[in-house]
Amino acid sequence: MSELKKRLSSILESPKHNTEEKLEKVCHLLDQEISYFNWTGFYFKNGDKDELKLGPYVGAPTDHIIIPYGKGICGQVAVSNETFVVPDVHEESNYLSCSIDTKAEIVVPIFKDGQNIGQIDIDSHTINPFTAEDRELLEWLCNEVSKIL
Repeated sequence: MSELKKRLSSILESPKHNTEEKLEKVCHLLDQEISYFNWTGFYFKNGDKDELKLGPYVGAPTDHIIIPYGKGICGQVAVSNETFVVPDVHEESNYLSCSIDTKAEIVVPIFKDGQNIGQIDIDSHTINPFTAEDRELLEWLCNEVSKIL
């Protein structure tokens, strides 16, 4: 994981790319390096609205460009301000299906100046794949991402 953190840091610190490009490169790297990350993307607070707007992502296209607060796992994290790991999406009553292949999801909030401004959302085609290391990596990553926003 430390090697992956180094590579993620170098993307975020790169002076050659704008924020959008950096976030897209982060998604690509996570998608390439962690086999059970099958959709990796960012959602951000949509202006003053109580909704999330899709940012850079890697994976199958999604219809969920806008997600109201409270809806689905992403919408719940926007309200709870806490990481949410869903080992089996079929057991979750408030799940918004992006793909019939999705079996599990992890969503980690991004805070800037104490405010929840967005999140990273990762779907997996495997039931219960996410480890404590994945959670720690993604929470670390969200903290690092907040520094460039």
